[in-house]
Amino acid sequence: MDGVLKEMQDIVTKYAAVLSKILRVDVEIVDNKLERISGTGMFEGKVNLNMSNEGYVYNRAIKTGEIQVIDKPGKHKICKKCPKKNTCKETFEISTPIKIDNEVIGVIGFVCFTENQRRHILDNYNSFVEFLNQISELIASKAFEIIENNKKLIILSLFNKIIDKIEQGVVAFDKNNVISKSNYIAKKMLKLENEDKETKIINLQPTGNHILNLTEYNLKINNDSHNLIGEVYDINIGDFNKFFIFKDADIVKENALALTTSKENVGLQRIFGQSQQIKSVKNKVKMIASAGSTVLIKGESGTGKELFARALHEESDRKNAGFVAINCGAIPENLIESELFGYEKGAFTGADPKGKIGKFELAHNGTLFLDEIGDMPLYIQVKLLRVLEQREIVRIGSNKSIKVNVRVIAATNKNLEQMIEEKTFREDLYYRLNVIPLNVPALREREGDIELLAKSFINNYLKIFDKKVVKIEDKFWDYIKKYDWPGNVRQLQNVIEYVVNMMQSPGMIKAELLPKKIKNTSINLEIEDLNIERMEKRIIKKALDIYGYDGDSKKIIAEKLGIGIATLYRKLKKYKLNC
Repeated sequence: MDGVLKEMQDIVTKYAAVLSKILRVDVEIVDNKLERISGTGMFEGKVNLNMSNEGYVYNRAIKTGEIQVIDKPGKHKICKKCPKKNTCKETFEISTPIKIDNEVIGVIGFVCFTENQRRHILDNYNSFVEFLNQISELIASKAFEIIENNKKLIILSLFNKIIDKIEQGVVAFDKNNVISKSNYIAKKMLKLENEDKETKIINLQPTGNHILNLTEYNLKINNDSHNLIGEVYDINIGDFNKFFIFKDADIVKENALALTTSKENVGLQRIFGQSQQIKSVKNKVKMIASAGSTVLIKGESGTGKELFARALHEESDRKNAGFVAINCGAIPENLIESELFGYEKGAFTGADPKGKIGKFELAHNGTLFLDEIGDMPLYIQVKLLRVLEQREIVRIGSNKSIKVNVRVIAATNKNLEQMIEEKTFREDLYYRLNVIPLNVPALREREGDIELLAKSFINNYLKIFDKKVVKIEDKFWDYIKKYDWPGNVRQLQNVIEYVVNMMQSPGMIKAELLPKKIKNTSINLEIEDLNIERMEKRIIKKALDIYGYDGDSKKIIAEKLGIGIATLYRKLKKYKLNC
């Protein structure tokens, strides 16, 4: 019978996940060789490891064939020989053997790491012990089925005594998508209280939204539709095909808003840099933060435009209200209107029957950050312009105006002036957004900041990966400083993360650890035929892409390049750049 739990590891892992979710404790299952077959929480990253040097409680359960209850981990007599007895983080443990015909094939344990979990176990001790015995027998029965290949597991009583103790909805349904069991909360949320028999056929589909690392599902029962947040667990055993553990979507979204509306300190101190270029932008942020005017942040991808938007919010008198961000390029065109303005119940097919609040309403009295504004569809641009001018929105499916007090900050890495000429961006909206322009410099323009940022990232990742560096090679800094960094700060951060991953610890950070692209580009810059006119054209083109093509932007470019505005216009004409 050795190895049978390893053979059914996928099934055992699913059991552990469901149990941990329902009981709110960490669960681990080991075989009779003390190899961890599955684990949740603290044990999830330690699966397939042997526990011979630490599994004293499980070893006792295997030898005696009896349940083990450790009410004082580290002080119990079983823990005397454990090397971790003085540093044990557990607060309570119940372990029971998994037996087939009195032969122990493994152990299943419920482990607590907090006082709340400990009290939860003690308050329901008898039920938990009985439930643990049932689960142990269930796993043994499935193991016996694999060995004999002639028995069918029956687990109809799996959640009978525990299911109504948790504060989430739980629905079990069979292979025909018929509900076979649900707890009280699920019955109430899905309006099944008056059903004598649970024979409702359901249609459960993900909506594509993910909130707080959970998936949003649309569940339809006959003519009723519900939006729920949770997880589906495929079981495919006995009468059960799947379990759906869920919460009401509106409640989860409110919690998500509380997290996404920045309450943490994300002001200017989070923006590193000592260069004159970055100091100038930070000073401008301080000057304009308290104004209610719309700001358009321009800059290449990876320069940290959202950081500056958050800094504007944190430095303003709106900092105690919400900061709501939306990426206009990441949302499908047919959904962006409802995301921004919300909708009434029954507004369109598939809509939440309760309706939905939009981002403008969520950001009331706060700040709405419209990232990648250049990707916004033209028909939405018209509606956005109306909101900016009238300070009110109308939900989809309604004719009622709702007043909103929102400061809008937009950002783009695109050339909006050129898009206006191409008729892909509205000129009137551009001027309404560009009341206060804020240009974020590219990393290559921030003299001295590359090394400063790189050192900061190195220190951060050394802590994250628990590594030590004894020296950083000079040649490493040569490559870092010579590279053009088209991906800006984000690319630099990713490269440093890669380098720290690849280095030995303790060890030296060497140039050879850098990605080939960084080294090759730097070498090419040294040997390239540096034609003066070609370089000049490239520099002016980059400046236009960063600062823009309008008259004010060209004045800034001329100042940056140290030439007169008339000289700049002559060069624009000479190189046939957009004037």
